[in-house]
Amino acid sequence: MKYCYLIFSALFIVLSAASQNSELGESLDYKTFMQRVKTEHPLSKQAKLQQQFGEAEVRGARGFFDPKTYAQLSQKYFDDKQYYSKLEGGVKIPTWFGIEVMGGYEDNEGDFLNPENSVPGNGLYFAGVSVPVGQGLFIDQRRAALKSAKIYAKSTQATQRFLLNQLYLDATKAYWKWFQAYHQKEVFEEAIELANIRLQAVKQGAVLGDRPDIDTLEAGIQVQNRALGLQQAQLDYKNARALLNVYLWDEGLIPLELEDETTPPVLDSIASEAAEVDLLLGLDTLISQHPELLLSQFEIDQLEVDRRLKAEMLKPNLNVKYQPIVEGVGDEVLSNFNQNNYQWGLEFSFPILLRKERGSLQKTKLKLQEKQFDLENKNQNLAFKAKAAFNEWQTTKEQADLYSQNTRDYFGLLEGERNLFQTGESSLFLVNRREVGYINAQLKWIEVLAKNHVARAKAYYSLGILPQQ
Repeated sequence: MKYCYLIFSALFIVLSAASQNSELGESLDYKTFMQRVKTEHPLSKQAKLQQQFGEAEVRGARGFFDPKTYAQLSQKYFDDKQYYSKLEGGVKIPTWFGIEVMGGYEDNEGDFLNPENSVPGNGLYFAGVSVPVGQGLFIDQRRAALKSAKIYAKSTQATQRFLLNQLYLDATKAYWKWFQAYHQKEVFEEAIELANIRLQAVKQGAVLGDRPDIDTLEAGIQVQNRALGLQQAQLDYKNARALLNVYLWDEGLIPLELEDETTPPVLDSIASEAAEVDLLLGLDTLISQHPELLLSQFEIDQLEVDRRLKAEMLKPNLNVKYQPIVEGVGDEVLSNFNQNNYQWGLEFSFPILLRKERGSLQKTKLKLQEKQFDLENKNQNLAFKAKAAFNEWQTTKEQADLYSQNTRDYFGLLEGERNLFQTGESSLFLVNRREVGYINAQLKWIEVLAKNHVARAKAYYSLGILPQQ
């Protein structure tokens, strides 16, 4: 029974994998491929977690402003006497403005209770505030932590865009490398088939005396050369297909593999694309929203919060505390309120030389300047890379169109030379030369066509925006 279960499990896995592969279809176009990368690739799912990290960071920082309850009880018994029993409990509420609101209840008793802790028999209720008059009036650790968390939350969105852009660019390169390798392999397969047919024809002609024996040798060398080219093309295609499989995933993080029958679209259905002028005209605006620049700006914003906090540390630490107190009698606690019953306190401290605080502030200011210089440098570099990417996009478009025409012209020359060869007015050397020119033109056209589509993705990547389908 156990072995049957294992066999059925293995069959289920195999059939499931086969059905997953078949979902890709006989032809895999770029749009379908990229849609699968966007929705199913693990790195795509991982990048989408970044925003949740930011939300969790903000939620944690808001916890600094959560109300807190407290209670403390201290008692001492000795020689059958209660020396003291001190009870205090209440709640403290931090606020955004640095003021801390508090309230609570105090009840103390005992034979040897310190007189300053004496309270009425029903205990005392108190409520009040603690106000930072000096250090912490405009910003403190709580507010700085929340500001930093909000900046981090915004930066996670830029991080997500950055990670997705890199993933989409790498996936695009893998797709068009596969596209190029497949069609170049087809060119060599056709070329070696024609070379073999010509070799057989030349051999028959040599036997009949219509062709010199040296033509047989030359035709055989052509077969060998094209066989070497085909082997290299097959190797390139296998490697390109293996790389493409890295980006193919199914729901549930199940890796997919291309079947041998799955092919890219035919060459005639893929046209070269020209650079979009509107994108280039809005270059400055788009560059300013580039995730790399945004991340650098967020670092500057974080340092600015840190600078404000360090500058606040130069002020004296002066806190004022005021608490009205009321005796607890029955349910009407406020009925005994008297404005003359209160307790208050003052806390003051101030380093005389402030060397630690001034040094820390100076370091933060220097880091700010360093990041601002880095931001300007990145801005210029990204603008250059964007212009270079657009230049490559437009140039490869023009080159692809030229190579397309060049391929058609070479084919015309080849057909003419073949006709002359059939009538005996040309030589095998010239036919091979025309054929090599036609093959090279095809290979170059396929290469530049793939480069054009990769250049398009690079242009979008250089602007820091997600690729448009």
